[in-house]
Amino acid sequence: MRGRQDNQAFMLSTLTPNDLVRPDHTIRKIKPIVDRILTQLSPTFTAMYTEKGRPSIPPEHLLKGCLLIALFSIRSERQFCEQLEYTMLFKWFLDLNIGDPAFDPSTFSKNRERLLEHEVAAKCFQAVVAEAKERRLLRADHFTVDGTLLEAWASLKSFRPKDGSGGPTPPGRNPAVDFHREERLNATHASTTDPEALLARKGKGKEAKLSFLAGILMENKEGILMDITVARATGTAERETALGHVEKRPGTRRLTVGADKAYDSQAFVEGCRARNVTPQVAQRQHSSIDRRTTRHPGYAVGQRVRKRVEEIFGWIKTVGGGRKLRYRGVRKNQLWAEMTGAAYNLVRLAKLLPDAPLPG
Repeated sequence: MRGRQDNQAFMLSTLTPNDLVRPDHTIRKIKPIVDRILTQLSPTFTAMYTEKGRPSIPPEHLLKGCLLIALFSIRSERQFCEQLEYTMLFKWFLDLNIGDPAFDPSTFSKNRERLLEHEVAAKCFQAVVAEAKERRLLRADHFTVDGTLLEAWASLKSFRPKDGSGGPTPPGRNPAVDFHREERLNATHASTTDPEALLARKGKGKEAKLSFLAGILMENKEGILMDITVARATGTAERETALGHVEKRPGTRRLTVGADKAYDSQAFVEGCRARNVTPQVAQRQHSSIDRRTTRHPGYAVGQRVRKRVEEIFGWIKTVGGGRKLRYRGVRKNQLWAEMTGAAYNLVRLAKLLPDAPLPG
């Protein structure tokens, strides 16, 4: 028989957000890890705020919100705060009750500089990596480096001559601009929207866009993201970022680093060897490495495993929403990258630890 539609009515309920989250949901494996990390960062949170004034939104809520934005592909902080009003999973993850209101999205903007000053996102990311190390999921000697371009939050129409010779901007909300036969170079032009963004292209025949570079370091055993850096998209930033990543690795043990042909340059190879690192890069026609490196079986293994790094870029750009950046400047995008990278590693941990106890 046809079901009857009943009008909604106010009533008392003993349900909590915890009762409404599926017991086998992956987020249940992620939450205890996040709670443990935020507890470790509590002294940093205390140093961020003064003892006087009105109580703020807990920084734990802001960081958990950043993770949820990445994990569930939420378009913006405003959309997240809107969904927080009615999504019980989000309230459960933030330890809120059903009737607790969501905070205003401007809270993210007001506290972002505070998070940057105390390097909270970097500490959160490194704490997730430390969690993987504690569970013996990492190897300390085999890595992969790679880089990709992330489109900046700036239009090509904002890329104007630095000396102001381009003339006034045409009126209108989205005016038509003709760039035909106009030479536009990073040396002579800059974006008025995001001056740190540079014009770059992914390869020959590809269109040039205002972009930033994202360089990452991946651990080869389980594909854990070990480091991520957002930099200006200069011609050498990809290799310089990679050298900075391997230089930060602790210990004196010799490392191997796999990479694609873009890293087959004398400067990168010599830089690796000076840092006690074996560069297992794909060879160009006139390569900077020879049979002393390529004859070992580990070289073939490193070349095969390094392709997994594309999974990280794919996740960051699609699920994490990084195909077009939301923020302006290197510093703000670095914060976003570290929180998105932490979210990716949490998903990896949840998959690698199927027997982890589920709370509640």
